[in-house]
Amino acid sequence: MVFFLLLLIGLGIILYRNYKGQNVSKYITEQVQAVYEKFAPYSYKVVREKTKQLGQEYSAKQYLIQIIIMGGFAGIVTYMYFYNLIISIIYILITIGFIPYLSFLRCKRVYSEFIFEQIQIYTTNVIMEFATTQSFVKSLEGVRDSGILEDPVLTDINHMIDLAYQNGSIDESIAFMDDKYPYYIVKNMHQLFLQITKEGAKDTGESLENMQLDIDTLVESVYRDRMDRATFHKKFLQYGIMLYLLVMLIQYMLGSESYIELIKQVYVQIILHGIIIFNSYFLLKGEKYYNENVGVE
Repeated sequence: MVFFLLLLIGLGIILYRNYKGQNVSKYITEQVQAVYEKFAPYSYKVVREKTKQLGQEYSAKQYLIQIIIMGGFAGIVTYMYFYNLIISIIYILITIGFIPYLSFLRCKRVYSEFIFEQIQIYTTNVIMEFATTQSFVKSLEGVRDSGILEDPVLTDINHMIDLAYQNGSIDESIAFMDDKYPYYIVKNMHQLFLQITKEGAKDTGESLENMQLDIDTLVESVYRDRMDRATFHKKFLQYGIMLYLLVMLIQYMLGSESYIELIKQVYVQIILHGIIIFNSYFLLKGEKYYNENVGVE
């Protein structure tokens, strides 16, 4: 155990001496960034880049704090479980290894929220434009030229317009957008415009107004769900942390000496590892649920 502590201290000294006069944390951040650029999946890069543009990406300092908190918690909990520094270090490294995955989930949530807001703007403004132009393609052009949309939705609208002019109809454009953004409000709005275009309806005011009310109702429910998820997430994390501490309660009831004797048994250690793995899986599933499918009905 002492050997591993000395190893960590020695590594810190080497880094400091080799990069004296430089910011050691900056050097570590640059190295991590280089590894990320080389191995990160394309989908991760896309959502992370958009998260950066939105100003919601964590700074290097925030990631460092996350590493310290999660690694420290893992180290304290596992040491109190096993009283073995080597096992604690292994769990600390595993915990830190999951931080990129948690970052990906968070970036996906931010990206999904952004996309839903863009879709809300798209549907609302196309309906408003159509009330004036009475043309779906002209409505798309009006929304495109208004400057209120951003990529990737803006690029997709341009593609919709190109498809409409190439084919002389809006069918393929609508099929493309429905497939790209499978939201209830998108499909219903497009279905309404298909009916208007093909059936040649003259009085569309009431239908468009009802569609706008449906969109407003859905958006309200999505934002309410977002707040409920945030509240649930806090309680879920608190509950998950308490699960880790239950073994410490048993240790308190048995006494430290009796507990240390008990964990010398192989089957007891297997059970403790199982508890940690199960609790960790439970927390990861909860994080995945919280960060995914935002805005999807």
